[in-house]
Amino acid sequence: MDLTFNKNEDHNKLQLSELRKKLGQVALGGGKAKMEKHRAKGKMTARERIDFLLDENTDRIEIGALAGDGMYQEHGGCPSAGVVVKIGYVSGKLAVIVANDATVKAGAWFPITGKKNLRAQEIAMENRLPIIYLVDSAGVYLPMQDEIFPDKEHFGRIFRNNAQMSSMGIIQISAVMGSCVAGGAYLPIMSDEALIVDKTGSIFLAGSYLVKAAIGESIDNETLGGATTHSEISGVTDYKSKDDKDALTTIRNIMSKIGDFEKAGFNRIDTSPPKENPEELYGILPKSRSDQYDMLEIINRLVDNSEFEPYKEGYGKSILTGYARIDGWAVGIVANQRKVVKTKKGEMQFGGVIYSDSADKATRFIANCNQKKIPLVFLQDVTGFMVGSKSEHGGIIKDGAKMVNAVSNSVVPKFTIVIGNSYGAGNYAMCGKAYDPRLIVAWPSAELAVMSGNSAAKVLLQIEKAALEKNGEALDANQEKELFEKVKQRYDQQVSPYYAAARLWTDAIIDPKNTRTWISLGIEAANHAPIQKAFNMGVLQV
Repeated sequence: MDLTFNKNEDHNKLQLSELRKKLGQVALGGGKAKMEKHRAKGKMTARERIDFLLDENTDRIEIGALAGDGMYQEHGGCPSAGVVVKIGYVSGKLAVIVANDATVKAGAWFPITGKKNLRAQEIAMENRLPIIYLVDSAGVYLPMQDEIFPDKEHFGRIFRNNAQMSSMGIIQISAVMGSCVAGGAYLPIMSDEALIVDKTGSIFLAGSYLVKAAIGESIDNETLGGATTHSEISGVTDYKSKDDKDALTTIRNIMSKIGDFEKAGFNRIDTSPPKENPEELYGILPKSRSDQYDMLEIINRLVDNSEFEPYKEGYGKSILTGYARIDGWAVGIVANQRKVVKTKKGEMQFGGVIYSDSADKATRFIANCNQKKIPLVFLQDVTGFMVGSKSEHGGIIKDGAKMVNAVSNSVVPKFTIVIGNSYGAGNYAMCGKAYDPRLIVAWPSAELAVMSGNSAAKVLLQIEKAALEKNGEALDANQEKELFEKVKQRYDQQVSPYYAAARLWTDAIIDPKNTRTWISLGIEAANHAPIQKAFNMGVLQV
């Protein structure tokens, strides 16, 4: 291997080490002391509950592990948004599991908690997957109630989704393993089956203190809404469990008896590992986001047998399109080519830029995959669409709009991997979060923003200089450099994949070698939801 490969490898593995460190920190929830206090009550932690529930030695993925990262510091932080969400197998059935982390502010709901819970429900609804709620929450975090309570995408949307999923025939199972209060009390009761753990689980619209204040009645919480009350008097819950493990075992038994599902019918054969070594991904991916590399070398380390069948190989070379298999599943891949390529006309196309011919090719390929019922995988490393008079006169806006139209109206499941740059309209055309990918994940090397930090700093600096000059002021070279670095530093923080993951613009930051698992499990989930409508791109400016 050459020196550049080794430098890239060192850089990317250092980034991966930082990711693992971050994930290790958020896995501690509210901290070791709070975890021990939680266990002293006879309760398992949120992650322990999920691990006990999931089948051993099976694939699983975690959604939003870094949600809330660096947010709400004035409130003490909210690691993993105070809720753990995983997709995995329970008694052989693929399911979404949502577990409140009571070590984080007693499992209270911050704004990002609501967004993450809604994302979990969205995944269950899109893929018609069973969803299991492990409830242990004090309800809305009152100091921020105005940001979580009343709006369309806030707390109340959870219960609307409960009702919608029930009408869709999506299985919902709830286990009340701690507090379940106020509006949150509706969640388990709007599920198909509800369990409650004796002595630790409780359900009520108002706790004993509020009852005393409201109507003057003196009553303890256990009598008011404990396991015995709801299993033997009110009939609110269906199962009374002696402890956490008993409740989780009951859920496993319920899941083991669920019947088969109607399948979408995506094509799958026996899996084969890539022939090219996936370990080499770290050396191929450049240290700098502006450097060139051959995206085909990345693809060959992600797909079965390293076999990629290119579509329109000699046309629109700044985007690679073609067919492959990932863990046996047939996929259509749309990927930004990151090396400068020469066209048949003798023109140069720069890496990561979408040209008119590239957009045209991608549009046609996306339509073909929809016709053939083949899931789409987008590999993003895009700086945007080509600009300038030649591109504008050639109709780049029209061709770009066609591609966005095709992505928007695609009916096959889409999966997006942000490998490097994800800037501006390129993010949209390559199926960013706004375009409903079933899953969207980033590598540690990813950057998401309107433009790069360097470009943004130059633009903002020019605006600042123009404003000063208008007032008869001017910056000397040192002042200009200082202002540039200040703007760039602030902007670079926002383009970080951690900034995006904290806000759930992506579902996760992952080890590049885990990409195959995410895509495979994502397609298996999507296979639970038969396609209900035909692909139609509507009106286009041809």
